[in-house]
Amino acid sequence: MAQATITARVDEKDKASFDKFCSNVGLNTSTAINLFVKAVLRENKIPFEISQHSEPFFSEENLAYIQKSVQELREGKGTAHELIEVDDE
Repeated sequence: MAQATITARVDEKDKASFDKFCSNVGLNTSTAINLFVKAVLRENKIPFEISQHSEPFFSEENLAYIQKSVQELREGKGTAHELIEVDDE
């Protein structure tokens, strides 16, 4: 499939913020725009909302907790536990 370029003028600060948002949700700017274009064409409307904090696992608070926990494990402060399996009934 041949590729084409879309050029859009946006405020420098908006572009920087958008690039940062895309990075925070695991995308690059081009991929985010392509997702938007495909969804608009598929649904024939503005189809979705993407929120940076839609996944609580990646919240700043949780990431800080994980980093602290990893550091504690590296310092030998972890505790081994038995694996508890639960039967799905």
